[in-house]
Amino acid sequence: IQGFSDTPELQISLFMLFLGIYLIILLGNLIIFLVISCNPHLHTPMYIFLLNLSLIDISSTSNILPNLLHILLTQQNNISFLGCMTQLYVFVFLAASEFFLLTAMAYDRYVAICDPLHYIARMSRKHCAGLITAAFTVGFVDPVGHVTFISKLSYCASHLINHFFCDISPLLQLSCSSTFSVELLFYIEGALLFFNAFLLTLISYIFIISAILKIQSSEGRQKAFSTCASHLACVITLYGTVFCLYLKPQKSYSLQRDKFFSLLYIVLGPVLNPLIYTLKNREFQSSLNKSINQTSENPWKKGQA
Repeated sequence: IQGFSDTPELQISLFMLFLGIYLIILLGNLIIFLVISCNPHLHTPMYIFLLNLSLIDISSTSNILPNLLHILLTQQNNISFLGCMTQLYVFVFLAASEFFLLTAMAYDRYVAICDPLHYIARMSRKHCAGLITAAFTVGFVDPVGHVTFISKLSYCASHLINHFFCDISPLLQLSCSSTFSVELLFYIEGALLFFNAFLLTLISYIFIISAILKIQSSEGRQKAFSTCASHLACVITLYGTVFCLYLKPQKSYSLQRDKFFSLLYIVLGPVLNPLIYTLKNREFQSSLNKSINQTSENPWKKGQA
């Protein structure tokens, strides 16, 4: 894996930068996971979805950044073929799961704003668990075809992957055999899965925005929009980077540009999600403060006992 070896003078600086980003991602998403897990009144569909999104963010960055940090620190950039295929599988699995989880979150906000009287029935624990299970099931199955076809390609020339992890585009660039079948599968699955997820999310927000605009008071509109603004920001960030990165012919692949967009895709969402979902969320902040107070009070109470 080439990583960022084309800028050897920046290796230590990049290591410190990515280490800091990785620690921020772990800390922010672990806080979300622990606060939601430890507060029963947050066990509602919106927060359960957010908890699973945090798990995906932690897992996706842990699949890539530790190996990148190792390369930057030691300059040992070898990876086995099995390790490369495993990293590719986990990356696509978590990415697909995230898309469908965000679609489920959009549906949850649609029901909450457009059909609030039936929210409890339509977003029961059973339905919520079903949506989460479906998102991870689709994510688990989606990479099988990609990894199977890519693993059967011939790599008879250079074995240097011009990227910082095993992604689809640089592996196809590296192959000396025809990649038509892989690209065809990629665009078919993209049309069936990615586009449908995007379309369902878009339709949900069309109905949401339409319902918000019908609210008479500006305070009511602001309150309704605030419940879905965080999710909308996350969706725009994710789909924007993916459109720029993957929905184009492989011949237009550019090393420097696509490395940059890959960094945005892998790092930006997991860094911003804890901020955009919790910064203005009073309910979450209240639960976080209670958890901190309980943690700080327990040792004092034990001392008194």
